[in-house]
Parts: sequence; structure tokens; C-alpha cells
Amino acid sequence: MNREAMARKFILSLALVVTLSACEAAQKVDPGEPPLAGATIGGDFILTGESGEPVSWNDFDGQYRTIYFGYAFCPDICPTDVQRGMAGLKRFEDENPELGSKIQPLFVSVDPDRDTPEVLTEFTDAFHPRLIGMTGDEATLRDVAMDFGTTFSRGETSEGGGYLMNHFGYTYLFGPDGEPIAMLSTDEGPEAVAAELEKWVR
Repeated sequence: MNREAMARKFILSLALVVTLSACEAAQKVDPGEPPLAGATIGGDFILTGESGEPVSWNDFDGQYRTIYFGYAFCPDICPTDVQRGMAGLKRFEDENPELGSKIQPLFVSVDPDRDTPEVLTEFTDAFHPRLIGMTGDEATLRDVAMDFGTTFSRGETSEGGGYLMNHFGYTYLFGPDGEPIAMLSTDEGPEAVAAELEKWVR
């Protein structure tokens, strides 16, 4: 093979690499319509935050938001879901610091009798420094849960006075305008969460 033929082969190979890279970049820029686009979930609320002060959903306008409904005394599901969700967020933040800073993680406790501001602070601090915990009275929590497409109930009380809360383990991602975008796959681990954030956060 002469030099001219080798040069043509190299240029064609380079063009192929550039084309494939452009295709990959285009896929990252335009992932298509979000899975929850048009879903009628979400909406403003006012709950009590870790400091004891009111916290509103609209306080975070302009930011992406993740939100999870659970409770601090949950023996296994909540800590696992929250740990995976926040580990995925940390991974995304490490790779995309500027975009990661646009995401505000939120945790809503459906167990106001036990999850005091102090308990919530200890719980959220264990998973992410920016995770904000909040709760409220039962009637308000039920309204908020319904608005966000979830529900909860109190299980039977044991002889020792303990009880479990029944709830769904959904972690939602919402956009800067409060629009629902996607559910984060915490059951698939932090890598899946980070990949989903990579897909939608701009």
C-alpha cells in the first residue's frame, strides 16, 4: 500500500471516529421525551424542615429536585433507597460539579410522630450534606403524598409500642419548573441513578 492510499485510509478512519463521536454527543444532548413528561404529579406544599422552619416546594424553583417519601425509623427499605439515591447524586456531582449543584435532594418523612427535626437532621446528614428532610401533620402529608403520586399508612403497633409505616419507595426527579421528569432507579444502584441524572439534568 502506497503512502497516498494509507493517507486516504487514515482520513476515512478519522472521519468515522468523528462521526461516531458526534452521534454519541447528539444522543447525550437529546435523550428524547422524559418518561414522566405530562404526568400530573407534583405541586407546591409547605412542610416543616429540619430547622423547624417552614419549607416550600416553590423554595426550590429554578433547581432540579429529587424527592423521596419515607421515614427515618424504617429498618431497611428507606435507608437503602436513600443511600443509593444519594450515592448516585454524589457520583454525578463528582463527574459534573456544575450540573450537580443544580439538583436539590429532598426527603419527606411520613412518620411525624417520631421524625422530629433532630431525628431528620441526623438521618439526612448520614447520606448527603445537601439532603433536606421535612415532615408535617398527617392530613397535610396525605395531601402532599397524593399530589406526588404516592401514599402511606401506619402498620400495626407491636406490644412494645413500635410500628412500621407502609409506603412506596419512589424517588422522583423534577425539573427547574417543578415538572416531573423521571423516576430514579435506586433498585439498580448508584450507577443507574447517576446515569439517569446524566440523561436529564442540563
